[in-house]
Amino acid sequence: MLFPLQTKDFQEKLSANLRPWHRSFQFWVRTVDIYTGYKAFQLRVSFEKDVLKQEAMWARQHELAAEKIYNMCADLGGFFLKVAQIVGKPDLAPAAWVKRLVTLCDQAPATPYNVVRVELERELGKTVDELFERFDVNPLGSASIAQVHRARLRGDKDDVVVKVQHPGVQDLMMTDIRNLQAFALYMQKTDIKFDLYSITKEMEKQIGYEFNFIREADAMDRIRHFLYENNKKSPVLVPRVMPNLVTRKVLVMEYIDGIPIMRLGDEIAKRGVNPAGKIAAAAKQNILKSLTLAYGQMILKSGYFHADPHPGNILICRGSEVALLDYGQVKDLPENLRLGYANLVLAMADSDPIRAMESFRELGIGTLSKCEDEEKEMLKLAQTMFDTKLPPGVTMLQPFSEESSIKKIAVQAFPEELFSVLRTVHLLRGLSVGLGINYSCAEQWRPVAEEVLYHAGRLTDKKTKRGRRRGIIRRRQ
Repeated sequence: MLFPLQTKDFQEKLSANLRPWHRSFQFWVRTVDIYTGYKAFQLRVSFEKDVLKQEAMWARQHELAAEKIYNMCADLGGFFLKVAQIVGKPDLAPAAWVKRLVTLCDQAPATPYNVVRVELERELGKTVDELFERFDVNPLGSASIAQVHRARLRGDKDDVVVKVQHPGVQDLMMTDIRNLQAFALYMQKTDIKFDLYSITKEMEKQIGYEFNFIREADAMDRIRHFLYENNKKSPVLVPRVMPNLVTRKVLVMEYIDGIPIMRLGDEIAKRGVNPAGKIAAAAKQNILKSLTLAYGQMILKSGYFHADPHPGNILICRGSEVALLDYGQVKDLPENLRLGYANLVLAMADSDPIRAMESFRELGIGTLSKCEDEEKEMLKLAQTMFDTKLPPGVTMLQPFSEESSIKKIAVQAFPEELFSVLRTVHLLRGLSVGLGINYSCAEQWRPVAEEVLYHAGRLTDKKTKRGRRRGIIRRRQ
């Protein structure tokens, strides 16, 4: 006979064991529903010859799918909040998806304070009252892996941020990733001629790192030191880690005051500034310029970079200063890929198709051409994948349309190591579209790429292309 306490323990263990199976079932039921909905719609819309009616039908289909994707990500949470961040980009996804998914960035359910307190005290070895003069019970935000609280250490005058991992989240996220890998394998064999599986394998590795806050603290210190050493003034602010207050599940760091970049437009309007005027445009250009410079230096000069610049990780501080938060996802590019990517940056900046093809081979990106003008399409493919600039008049890329370079040149092999670069560039492109600015990160990074290749002995004169017109960030017309 089981006593009440034993019964409760048994029920909790049974529930914990069944949760991965329940999540897997929910994922497949909902994903198949969304996928088959689009396949059936493609057949239905093919019978409509009126272009305007087709567009209206597509808009309605995207709205229906957006609601289903939103509900799946919101209900399952965890890893699917990250999926929402990747999918809900204004340059890539349908407008209906973006509008619905953008609100999910930091809406993970919060862990109750009584659980947070136990976790903190177990990890740090002292009570909350012993460590903190003040600790805000309500979190500043809750994301897929952890939540953050504002606090003040005893004896200090400045506030800190305390990041605490959600208990039990790692096992569930690994289940989610493996389900996504199975779906990616199916998609690349049927609909999308792109090596999606390698991308999901890299996601698995990178997200696995996020559960170790000691690694994150080391990354924050390393990147902070690099940016402050390589510039008179760092292009972005990086929080300082509080020594001796870091464990695998708890991280205490400097508090940086600012507003999330997603609220920039509202903040500008609140201050009586015309969001579409010159002052607002200049502020947005400075913000994007700072981020682009920081990423150009990190990726090309160091190879060690913050690999998660989604809007929830970017704060705007006084004077249009930019703070870059959350160093759970960082990437250390091997030397050969760092130099190969620097070469690809020059190819894109100079619209050099021969160099682009050589760079693809050097980077280990395997392609199969299905078109006559292979060189031209290869350059377009490179720019679609690895540059932020959109073609004139284009507000959203359609990478899987019949006319896209990805359809004409199949990507059969894609190095897992490069996924973080690809994702970073696409997140920067999404930010630029959101800010209403169309620019080429490749043109902005050209001087850094030239310097890197010169020091590696791969350019004979580092001033070779400096005389050319530099890339200038432009406001979208």
